[in-house]
Amino acid sequence: MYIRKIETVLNFWLKTPAHKPIVIKGVRQCGKTSSVLDFARKHFKHIVYLDFREHPDYKMFFTPNLNVDDIIMRITAAIPEAVIEAGNTCFIFDEIQDCPQARSSLKYFYLDGRFEVMCTGSLLGVNGYKSREEQEEEARASIPVGFEDIVNMYPMDFEEWLWANGIKPMHIDYLKKCLDTVTPVDASIHARFRELLNRYVIVGGMPEAVTAFLETKQIGKVLSIQRRIVDEYKADMVKYALLADKPRIRECFESIPSQLAREYKKFTFSSVRAGSRGRDYIGCIQWIEDAGIIYRCYNTETTELPLDGNRIQNEFKIYMADIGLLVSMLEEGTQSSILNGELYGYKGAIFENLLADIFGKMGRKLYYYHKNNGIELDFLIRHKGQCVPVECKASTGNAKSMSTVLKHPEKYHVNLAIKFGDYNIGRKDNLLTLPTYMAFLLTEI
Repeated sequence: MYIRKIETVLNFWLKTPAHKPIVIKGVRQCGKTSSVLDFARKHFKHIVYLDFREHPDYKMFFTPNLNVDDIIMRITAAIPEAVIEAGNTCFIFDEIQDCPQARSSLKYFYLDGRFEVMCTGSLLGVNGYKSREEQEEEARASIPVGFEDIVNMYPMDFEEWLWANGIKPMHIDYLKKCLDTVTPVDASIHARFRELLNRYVIVGGMPEAVTAFLETKQIGKVLSIQRRIVDEYKADMVKYALLADKPRIRECFESIPSQLAREYKKFTFSSVRAGSRGRDYIGCIQWIEDAGIIYRCYNTETTELPLDGNRIQNEFKIYMADIGLLVSMLEEGTQSSILNGELYGYKGAIFENLLADIFGKMGRKLYYYHKNNGIELDFLIRHKGQCVPVECKASTGNAKSMSTVLKHPEKYHVNLAIKFGDYNIGRKDNLLTLPTYMAFLLTEI
């Protein structure tokens, strides 16, 4: 098992008095089940594990009523080896979105108080895209508002990737000190983090892909796993979406690499299919976003806080939530080019998506700034109480828009800007240059 940040969340949950059942929500294959099972094995004597996707028949345990004793009676009749003991048993409901009645039962497990309940859900945020029968079943069930705690889990982020590669807390602390004091990173440590960053771009954070890479170092095996995961996402689009939306959702998803390859990366529906209109596809984008597969990055009216209050609702870019999956969707040989430091002709798309991956997995919402006068800033973030423009360069390079913005504080109200690229730490006036591998350290808001 890798060290995952979700374990800290689960420890806090378990230690909180009178805590509610917890629901871990996240994209498929990001490690929810393995993390929950690992935590349960460490803290509970008995585990009752129910996977509703693999065993749809388990739904019968929650009908015709949701009385906890009756649920236990049905489970033990069907699974005689299950040991259920008050105070020592944890129920795990895996893929709970496939059994709305099981989710309704969380209220009664909480009120009963004898057992812990942990749940996972891959498509909990996806609403309105189920069959009529599934919608009717969901309507009959009631969401246990006030009786569950929902937390988001992401694929492994860059810091978790560093841990998996043997980076210790002392190394992270050293980077933080360099950032705080604007001191260049030691050359040997700098080289190691650059190497790990380039590998992360290829591998991403899907635990199965990470394991394949760390055990074999064979990019072909990693790519095979990533493409299988992408195919599973497409299968979900076909299985769970309304009939009329199935091809549109897939078309939107498959257009992402080509949309990012353009000079101005704003998502355009006409690029999905000639003559397409936003109103025909906007629900499809919402489906993919709710499933946790993508991040939407909104254009803003101004370079000022609050960013969400200034966003332009119908102008956005789309990034893959996991950088490794994006790279797997590109042409053969991309991985080799990245490792050799040669892939700089993709107009920054990969490295922009890398920052979106890092910021998104930190829980940051994504924003950018673009105006027809030629000013375009890759990202805007809230940092130390300020609106801070962020530019990302594949290697090194000038950031003309950022320079313009910094020269006109009376117009843009910007006092600090950050440029990430393939270089060490430095600062000139209000422009802070950082190696891209330090992006995960910008936690202060």
